[in-house]
Amino acid sequence: MRSSLLFTLVALPAIIAAPWGVQDSLQLTLGGDAHTTNSWNFVDCGSPSDVIQIQSLTVSPDPPVPGQNLTIKVKAFVTETIEDGAYADVTVKLGLIKLLQKRFDVCEEAEKNNAEIQCPVEAGFHDVTQTVELPKEIPPAKFVVNVRGYTVDDEDMVCADIKVDFMKRPGGG
Repeated sequence: MRSSLLFTLVALPAIIAAPWGVQDSLQLTLGGDAHTTNSWNFVDCGSPSDVIQIQSLTVSPDPPVPGQNLTIKVKAFVTETIEDGAYADVTVKLGLIKLLQKRFDVCEEAEKNNAEIQCPVEAGFHDVTQTVELPKEIPPAKFVVNVRGYTVDDEDMVCADIKVDFMKRPGGG
């Protein structure tokens, strides 16, 4: 899978896409299911004290399609500056089987993926859009992506649980 999976505001779009593109390695309502279709859902599992408060997250196309570009838009409020050294622990599962468990340096991922926002990320409102290419080789299966982000000081930064069902193909069923 290519290294980029959108996660924290800085790299959220890059960190979320990473499991689908990294070999090596929606409309959202705060505090619950943000968006649910038959093909995917997103849960903000963070707390009100997290450094990143996600206000909305949308994907296009909805549902995501293997072999096509996926555009992720995140609107969030950052309560304090995010500095170099912030990281996200990402786990991708197929059922109970872990396919990927990796720690991503958020600032490094943002830089590597030419994200429109780079570290340090100042406190305030941010609107970030990132487009990634989903490999056409994504197998028809149901995946769970768990993302837990932390500041350089190990404070909770962001939490997201994403379920994607690639068994349901658009126009297919």
